[in-house]
Parts: sequence; structure tokens; C-alpha cells
Amino acid sequence: MARVKKIPIRMCVACRQMRPKRELVRVVKTPAGEVKVDPTGKISGRGAYVCPEPSCVERGVKENRLGEALGVAIPETVIGELRQRVGLPIG
Repeated sequence: MARVKKIPIRMCVACRQMRPKRELVRVVKTPAGEVKVDPTGKISGRGAYVCPEPSCVERGVKENRLGEALGVAIPETVIGELRQRVGLPIG
């Protein structure tokens, strides 16, 4: 009998929707305190997930949901990279 592989599910910090981990964009705070976008999902540290949709990225940034989930302020470079990933203008 074939084993069914478990698909990890995570929640978007902006819309609170549960989705497969691979469909979300991960933002991570490393043990050194650096915040960055994690395209692989494997960087060590505390992660927060957001849907790859412009509305979720904007809500996560404007309402500081990403910052609260990670416990730090999100740098403008990371915000710019997130916006670029979902097709929003940077700035």
C-alpha cells in the first residue's frame, strides 16, 4: 500500500487563510536577527507566511501583521522584495 505524503499547511498572516506551505511566501527572521524573504522555505529562523497576492502583501505590511508575527520591524528592502514578487510597484 502506498503511503500518502502529508502536505504542510500554513496560515497567511494577512487574510488568515490556511494554504499549502508551497503556495505561500515566507518571510523569516534569522537567529542573527536579520529579516529576509525565504523563497526556499528552508532558512533557519522564525517564519511568517503571506499569500502571493497584492492585497495580502499590502495588508500584511500596512497593518504590521508581518512585523508582529516576527517580533521585529520589517525593513523597506524586504517590503520592496515582497511587492516585487507579487507584481506591485516598489515604493
